[in-house]
Amino acid sequence: MTEASRFMDKRDRFAVNLRHARQTAGISQEELAERCELHRTEVSLLERGGREPRLGTLIKLATALGTTAEALCRGIGWDAKARDYKIDEPS
Repeated sequence: MTEASRFMDKRDRFAVNLRHARQTAGISQEELAERCELHRTEVSLLERGGREPRLGTLIKLATALGTTAEALCRGIGWDAKARDYKIDEPS
């Protein structure tokens, strides 16, 4: 685990996944927001790890990006013993 990833939380990991998916799709934050009927600042907050998406927003984002909710949540899991989220390092 790298020094930077040790401090990554679930919002940060989601942000990395979302930004990567959007850039891979070749669209701007504004275009993604329009496709999802969100404000561009909402997309920006999600991509900076400032907010977690609600379930409906997660589905809208995945659909607009031509991916799955699972792909946007890749690397985020739950550790039942530790009763906390476990975050895998981005690949």
